[in-house]
Amino acid sequence: MARKSDDETPERPVGDPGPNPVWFKPVMIGFMLIGLVWILVFYLSNQAWPIPGIGALNLLIGFGIAFIGFLMTTRWR
Repeated sequence: MARKSDDETPERPVGDPGPNPVWFKPVMIGFMLIGLVWILVFYLSNQAWPIPGIGALNLLIGFGIAFIGFLMTTRWR
């Protein structure tokens, strides 16, 4: 059997995206975990933390951060 030489690299079709960068998966999981921790801190502190004074908007912030992570899962290859 003949082997390919090193200068022959397989080409991807035009418009076919390559694999994700190495940092993509840790950042994606990190956003989901930070959002979860934000919501847990809000409930466990009797709605006083992480940002005092904005009340239930802390829930919106926590879900927003987690939602960014879930949106990133649609771009994961």
